[in-house]
Amino acid sequence: MQSRRDFIKTAAAAAVGTGLLGTNILSAGTLEGQSSKKVNVNKHGKARMKLSFFPYELKLQHVFTVATYSRTTTPDVQVQIDYDGITGYGEASMPPYLGQTVDSVMTFLKKVNLEQFSDPFLIDDILTYVDGINEGDTAAKAAVDIALHDLVGKLLGAPWYKIWGLNASKAPATTFTIGIDTPEVVRQKTLECAGKYKILKVKVGRDNDKEMISTIREITDLPIAVDANQGWKDKYKALDMIQWLKEKGIVMIEQPMPKEQLDDIAWVTQNSPLPVFADESIQRLRDIPAIKGAFTGINIKLMKCTGMREAWKMLTYARAEGMRVMMGCMTETSCGITAAAQLSPAIDFADLDGNLLISNDRFKGMEVEGGMITLKDAPGLGLKLL
Repeated sequence: MQSRRDFIKTAAAAAVGTGLLGTNILSAGTLEGQSSKKVNVNKHGKARMKLSFFPYELKLQHVFTVATYSRTTTPDVQVQIDYDGITGYGEASMPPYLGQTVDSVMTFLKKVNLEQFSDPFLIDDILTYVDGINEGDTAAKAAVDIALHDLVGKLLGAPWYKIWGLNASKAPATTFTIGIDTPEVVRQKTLECAGKYKILKVKVGRDNDKEMISTIREITDLPIAVDANQGWKDKYKALDMIQWLKEKGIVMIEQPMPKEQLDDIAWVTQNSPLPVFADESIQRLRDIPAIKGAFTGINIKLMKCTGMREAWKMLTYARAEGMRVMMGCMTETSCGITAAAQLSPAIDFADLDGNLLISNDRFKGMEVEGGMITLKDAPGLGLKLL
């Protein structure tokens, strides 16, 4: 049976996650049986958060090709927030289409002054300030957001999925991504991953879409999620392709057409036998109303939406509107992937394999076991620095 002390600690953590608990209560150190030092709040107001960061290039294990480009690396910036002996970790990952760079991220981060805040539990105040520094710079904002959530979770002594009240056992399988390539390379990649994962994600949108799928089907009958990355331009051809894909065991379609063709996408979605998810058509919470009815669901990515705080709001709003939800990612270390995975017990699809595609991960965090997302019962994001 839970003791009164444990009950109060758990209730406080849950209240922070839902925004119901004022930070003055935590700052006063009034949790039964805990000193203010244990919750890491300095009674004299001398503790301050210190932000630091450095560039870090992610190295891909294979050439990664989508409908519009290929690459072997992804620029990244690693971030940490130190507070009273505790460190929270975050990162900004910037694939080419995001339109952000190492220089732009570091220029933004130099403007962030967290030392003006003596209480890290003021998550909403802090991240509202960060978001207001510049328009855009979403990856840089996400890096601060992730590090702050990691820090606060560690101060509370709980992982964020628990603070949000989620059941780790409900986390779904994650897709494993196979980029556009020759039949020989696609066959090799499929053989490497077919026995490890329960669902694959295949990039399409060029002139070899059917060849890609047929090659994979020679090897495995695993369910497949398809991401066209805006590659289909004609709505009738897009629908014909989706109907063919349905016959091949595909279970969902992501961003079939250019985001500018919203009316065409809406027509495709209304006639599609498969659910259609928005990716390039959505970035932040404020974008959801404009695409309602044009898609079955949304793909939330921390680097596009500014981080965990906004992602939680997007998930909640989309559910209220009857939309389905998936969590996606860039190529990232286990820091960014594990941050996104904290929301995974509440979603329909997970595409959280970005850390599995690189050869120089800095962390150990969320793991994939038998194809399923496995969350650690450890404070904050539950990361271990390698």
